[in-house]
Amino acid sequence: MPHILQPKHTKLNDKEVEALLKKLNISRSQLPKILSSDPALPDGIKVGDVIKIERKSEDKIILYYRVVV
Repeated sequence: MPHILQPKHTKLNDKEVEALLKKLNISRSQLPKILSSDPALPDGIKVGDVIKIERKSEDKIILYYRVVV
């Protein structure tokens, strides 16, 4: 169970990854990295997966994306 202050980490499916990369006009390798050993990652994550991180900032949620290395 994640810590209450830990942002929500979610694995994107292939369709979501494709849409994100097209929207940002970048390749997977251009995304910021996150280590596969990071304890915040959900179970079943492997190298190359793309993770969406949802951080709360005051009254809104800010999305960040990372590729697992």
